[in-house]
Amino acid sequence: MSFFEVHDPAFAAFVIGNAPVKKLATGFDWAEGPVWFGDAGCLLFSDIPNNRILRWTEEGLTTFRAPSNYANGHTRDRQGRLISCEHGTRRVTRTEWDGSLTVLADGHAGKRLNSPNDVVVARDGSVWFSDPHYGIMTDYEGFRGEEEQPCAVYRIDPDGGIEAVITDMQCPNGLAFSPDESLLYVADTGRMHSNDPQHIRVYDMVAGRPRNGRLFHKISPGCADGIRVDSDGNLWSSAGDGVHCIAPDGHLMGKILVPELVSNICFGGRAKHRLFITATTSLYSVILNRKGIQWP
Repeated sequence: MSFFEVHDPAFAAFVIGNAPVKKLATGFDWAEGPVWFGDAGCLLFSDIPNNRILRWTEEGLTTFRAPSNYANGHTRDRQGRLISCEHGTRRVTRTEWDGSLTVLADGHAGKRLNSPNDVVVARDGSVWFSDPHYGIMTDYEGFRGEEEQPCAVYRIDPDGGIEAVITDMQCPNGLAFSPDESLLYVADTGRMHSNDPQHIRVYDMVAGRPRNGRLFHKISPGCADGIRVDSDGNLWSSAGDGVHCIAPDGHLMGKILVPELVSNICFGGRAKHRLFITATTSLYSVILNRKGIQWP
């Protein structure tokens, strides 16, 4: 069985022919938000409908936190702490080393956030997160809520100030910086039950803020949800048939074929060249000839 589909001959050098896509664990209702902890040798990810964060290691699967406030996307800050987007509480939190939670954001301009979805941290320590409406449009134990904010991307300053920095999208979702942080990529997956365009946009970073937003790539089949960038600036995106690799100029280079709808991805492993894939009910991984850039 071929696990790869080559659209650009250069993609053949990105994959290892004898390195298959492996299913690591299964039995989830909607797996999401993978983040690698290299210093602990583990991957954390969300099983959103079951209200839990799971911890995967080579030894197996355990529960990291339950209930998780229906956490979705995760990342690490520059001190290595876990940053999480919580649908149930409509907030972004940081897990301190003692296990306690610090709320980084739960509102803007006097109103509650919608349902923070995905999150990244820049080199200056600022936390960037997307706030679409998906969480409050879903009946997880009856906390379906009203949309109080326009869907946007927010930036939290290291001193705690929050501002809406991208407001020209229908429903921003996955986020990723280019290796030098001169570009910010944002997946716009459109509003639920609509025919909104579903694509990835790219913004120039000017004085620490996104400018000149434009179309970068349209994922097909499916839509972009989680996205990551490798050390050479190639963008990897979830899709309906697996994971798509997109060159810095926006053309499709190739695909990793996965038998379930992919929600999100992250690089990890000792050499940061193992791509972890959350796909509907299962967790997968594949070894690549590419390296991720996420800390540590």
